[in-house]
Amino acid sequence: MNVTPSFAMLLDSPAGSAGGLFTLLPLLLIPVLYFVMIRPQQKRQKEWQTMLSSIKTGDRITTAGGIRGIILSIKDDSLIIRVAPDNIKLEVAKNAIASVTTQDESSGS
Repeated sequence: MNVTPSFAMLLDSPAGSAGGLFTLLPLLLIPVLYFVMIRPQQKRQKEWQTMLSSIKTGDRITTAGGIRGIILSIKDDSLIIRVAPDNIKLEVAKNAIASVTTQDESSGS
């Protein structure tokens, strides 16, 4: 059996030195993954839910598909929007709303 010198050093090392660090590495990465991946996603989801709960008639919205319109009426899980230029009325699911621009924001610019 051919054993390289570096592999032989790993075999002769005490069990608690580097082996313990490598076994704990996945446990140490869990908090890092939480703060890098999971927490920002939860924060975006919470902001989106807050945005959906604060919509009102007259707000300008953009759907996930890129359709822009003004809210005419709000139902439980959908809303009716008016789309320019022909004032077409569309019924859109609330989950399809990507962004909201309230009348206060649009009048200030």
